[in-house]
Amino acid sequence: MRFVLRRLGFFVVTLWAAISFNFVIPRLMPGDPAEALEAQHPHLGAQAIHALTILLGGATNQSFFGQYIQYWRHVVTLNFGISITTSFGTSVNTMVAHALPWTLGLVGITTVLAFVLGTLIGLLSAWMRGSWLDSALPPIFVITSAFPYFWVGLLLIYFFSIRLGFFPSSDAYNFLAGSPALNWHYIGDVLRHAVLPATTILITAIGGWILTMRNNMITVMADDYVRMARAKGLKPWRIMWKYAGKNAVLPNLTGFAMSVGFVVSGAIVVEYVFNYPGVGTLLLTAVNGLDYPLMQALFLLITLAVLLSVLGADIVTAIIDPRTRDPG
Repeated sequence: MRFVLRRLGFFVVTLWAAISFNFVIPRLMPGDPAEALEAQHPHLGAQAIHALTILLGGATNQSFFGQYIQYWRHVVTLNFGISITTSFGTSVNTMVAHALPWTLGLVGITTVLAFVLGTLIGLLSAWMRGSWLDSALPPIFVITSAFPYFWVGLLLIYFFSIRLGFFPSSDAYNFLAGSPALNWHYIGDVLRHAVLPATTILITAIGGWILTMRNNMITVMADDYVRMARAKGLKPWRIMWKYAGKNAVLPNLTGFAMSVGFVVSGAIVVEYVFNYPGVGTLLLTAVNGLDYPLMQALFLLITLAVLLSVLGADIVTAIIDPRTRDPG
């Protein structure tokens, strides 16, 4: 219980610092949202710009501390304002709610799949050290993990979309077919559009998990308790899973938690290459358009996702390995 409370304390302090930075940094940037909107619409007059400044909260006589308190009220009530350049007048909450499911469905599932497959392949490679499996798969996937996302994505588009025509090259579904309806045809269309971006993420992400798990497994297999399990004549699969694998996977959990947290930000390059309507594309559009309310909401969402994932990984690790609960 003390371990959980200590971790929760770190979480609260880190979250406060992240939210405070999220408040301060945009106010240190030159210009303001109204100027960004004026740059995109130079035909607006001075009165219109002043009205927009009031609408966006720029014309305020509040002190810096007063603005900080008001910002916290907005965060607690999940009121992140309206988009000023990406989709002017649209609620930021609405835009994030539309983009988040696409990213969770594509990047989230693919990240979990890459972790599970990479961990299994790394475990088997270390256990069968020197076999054809260990000689072939880890080097191949480690090499593919060094490929840039955009290069792998463009290569898949060229071969499987342009040349062979097996899969669509962009978007999340066929927008030309009209408003989507939740049926098997629509679900199949979404899955076909997700194949190439998901494969891109899988190819470039799995190698790191394989190499990390293999190295962890080789180190653990040299420990005394694994040797003792072999000397007792336990079944090989039991030694591999219960003794070696269980302890070798622990260092990977924090890395996996970080990956799951960053799922919320989306694989920005992949979503951009495939024009996928996820959070990554939305974040890139917000940064390019200086859409401060949207940027603040997305940065805060990403930070919160990472912190919650790391907190969850710490608790799971403490449950699996009680030795990690000792603060010393």
